[in-house]
Amino acid sequence: MAGVLHSSCFMAQLFWVALLLVVSPGNAFYLPGSYMHTYSQGEPIFAKVNSLTSIETEMPFSFYSLPYCHPQGGIKKSAENLGELLMGDQIDNSPYRFRVNVNESLFLCTTKGLNENDAKLLKQRTRDLYQVNMMLDNLPVMRFTEQNGVTVQWTGFPVGYTTPAGSSEDYIINHLKFKVLVHEYEGSNVEIIGTGEEGSGVISELDKKGMSGYQIVGFEVVPCSVKRNAEAFSKLNMYDSIDPVDCPVELQKSQVIRQQERITFTYDVEFVKSNIRWPSRWDAYLKMEAGAKVHWFSIMNSLMVILFLAGIVFVIFLRTVRRDLTRYEELDKEAQAQMNEELSGWKLVVGDVFREPSCSKLLCIMIGDGVQILGMAIVTIVFSTLGFMSPASRGMLLTGMIVLYLVLGIAAGYVSVRFWRTIKGTSEGWRSVSWSTACFFPGIMFMVLTVLNFVLWRNKSTGALPISLFFTLLALWFCISVPLTLVGGFLGTRAEQIEFPVRTNQIPREIPARKYPSWLLVLGAGTLPFGTLFIELFFILSSIWLGRFYYVFGFLLIVLLLLVVVCAEVSVVLTYMNLCVEDWRWWWKAFFASGSVALYVFLYSINYLVFDLRSLSGPVSAMLYVGYSFLMAFAIMLATGTIGFLTSFTFVHYLFSSVKID
Repeated sequence: MAGVLHSSCFMAQLFWVALLLVVSPGNAFYLPGSYMHTYSQGEPIFAKVNSLTSIETEMPFSFYSLPYCHPQGGIKKSAENLGELLMGDQIDNSPYRFRVNVNESLFLCTTKGLNENDAKLLKQRTRDLYQVNMMLDNLPVMRFTEQNGVTVQWTGFPVGYTTPAGSSEDYIINHLKFKVLVHEYEGSNVEIIGTGEEGSGVISELDKKGMSGYQIVGFEVVPCSVKRNAEAFSKLNMYDSIDPVDCPVELQKSQVIRQQERITFTYDVEFVKSNIRWPSRWDAYLKMEAGAKVHWFSIMNSLMVILFLAGIVFVIFLRTVRRDLTRYEELDKEAQAQMNEELSGWKLVVGDVFREPSCSKLLCIMIGDGVQILGMAIVTIVFSTLGFMSPASRGMLLTGMIVLYLVLGIAAGYVSVRFWRTIKGTSEGWRSVSWSTACFFPGIMFMVLTVLNFVLWRNKSTGALPISLFFTLLALWFCISVPLTLVGGFLGTRAEQIEFPVRTNQIPREIPARKYPSWLLVLGAGTLPFGTLFIELFFILSSIWLGRFYYVFGFLLIVLLLLVVVCAEVSVVLTYMNLCVEDWRWWWKAFFASGSVALYVFLYSINYLVFDLRSLSGPVSAMLYVGYSFLMAFAIMLATGTIGFLTSFTFVHYLFSSVKID
C-alpha cells in the first residue's frame, strides 16, 4: 500500500500548492522535483548509492553485494515509492562524506584480503560493465569520456575495467575524484514550494537568513584505479586526510582484482562555484546526444507525411461514401429494389452488418481493457508534459501510471458491459464480463512478471520484486481495480442501450470468395500507425534499456494524438473496404486493423535487441527483454485496437442509420 499512500500524499501536496499560489504573494515557485536545499559552509552531506546496473545483463544488484566500504552507522535504506521498487531501485546511504565548500582528499577503508567468491564476483561485475549509481542532493553523478573526438556524458561510473585483449587481469575503481558544482544563494525575496523524496515545504521571506548559503547544482566524477600500500593505509581511520593523487595511466600502478588482494578506497572532492541556478541543474542531464537535430527533423518529416497521406485517404473516402448515400437516397422504392438486385457493396450487407461476432465476450473484454490502458497513457503523458513527473522524482512516473490504471477500472467495466448489452440485447452475464475485464490484462501481466521475477530471484537481483510487494500489488488489484470495474459494469447496465439502426436477418448472408485473405490486408494496415511511432519508439527503448533520461513528453503527446487519428482512419477505411466486398464480419478486423501495429512494435523491439543492444549477453537477459517487450506490445495492441474498433463502430452505425430501410 506504500504506492497508494505516496500518491495520496502527492495529491495533497498539489492541493496545498494550488492554495498557496492563490493566497501567497510569492514571486516564484518550483514544481516538481526535490525540495530545494541550501547548505552552509562546512556542512556535511552524504552521498547515496542506488543499485548497480548494466546494459549487458539488465539485472540490477545491490551496491553492497560487492566488497565496498560500509558507512560508520551501518547501512540504511531510503524510503522508496512503488515505482522505485518496481524498477529495481535500492537506495542506500554511503560512506562518501562531503563538507560544503571544503576541498579535501580522504581515506575510506582498506578491505580484508579478497576471498575467492569476492574476487570472482568483482571480475564478473567488471566484465559485465556494471555501473555504480551515486547521488548527491538527488543529483546523479555524471562522468565524461572521449569517444572518437566527441565528449560523451554518462551517469554513474564503472565498477572496474578490463585490460586489452590477451590479458586476464581486471582492475577495480577504488579512487574517485569528485567535482561538486555549487551556486551561492543570497536568499532573495522568493517563496519556494517543493515536493520530492525529502518531503515538502514552503520557505517564506521570514526564512531568508536561513536560506542563504550554497545550493548543489552539479555532481561530476573522474573514476581511477590506484594501487595503494594496504599495510600503511590500514592504520588510518575513516575520513583521515591523505595526499591527493593523479589518475595513473600505467597498468602497473592500478589496483588489480585478485584473490587475497587488499583494496584501499579513497576519494578527492573539489567544490567549484557555478552560475547555474537550482531550477536549471537538471538541464545538463537532459541534453540529447550528438545528432539529435537530425532525429527531430526525421520525426517531424515522417509525421507530416503520414498525416498528409492519411488526410488524403480520409477525404477520398468521405467523398465516396457521400456519393453512394446521395445516389441511394434519391431513388424511389422501386428503383431501390432494382438497385439492390443490380449493385453490390456495403448496401447488400444491411441485414448482416450488426450480426453478433464470434467470441463476442472476448471482444468486449479487450475493448474495456483497451480503454483503461489508453486513458492511463493519455493522462500520464499529459501530466508528464506539464512537468508533474520530472526525473528528479524517481519512480513517480511508474507510480502514477499504476494509480491511474487502478482508478480507470471503472471506465473499463462501463465500456465492456455496455458493448456486451449492445451485442446481446440484454444485461444478463454482465458480472462475468466485468470480472473477466478486471482480470484479463492484469492476469496476463502477472503471469509473465511472475516468470521473469523467478528468473531475477534466482540470480539474486534487486530487480526481483519482494514477496511483500507482490502481495501489495495483488491487494491493490483486488481491493481497488476489481471493485471499480464491477461498479463500472453496473453503471453500464444502467446506461442507455445502443440500438442498431437496422434489423439482422435470421440466416447469414454468404460472403463472396476473395482472391487474397482478408487478414493479409489487416496486417498490412498496421504499417501506417507504426510509421508515426517507430522513431519515437527508438528513444523510448533507449531510455528503458540504455539508462538514458527520457524527457520529451510534449512531443510524445503529439505523437500519441497523431497515432490516435491515424489508427481511427486506417480502421475506418479497412472496414469500409470489407463492407464493399460484402464481408460483414468487420468487428474483429476493425480491432486488429489498428491493433496490428503491436506486431510491428514487437518485431522492431527484436530488431533493437539484435542491432542496438549487441552488448546484451546471456539467455537470461534476452528472456527479460523479450518478456517486457511482449507486455509492451500487448498493451499497445489493446489500446490501438480499441481506438480502431470504437471509430469503426461509430462509422458503421452512422452509415447504416443514414440509409432509408423499409
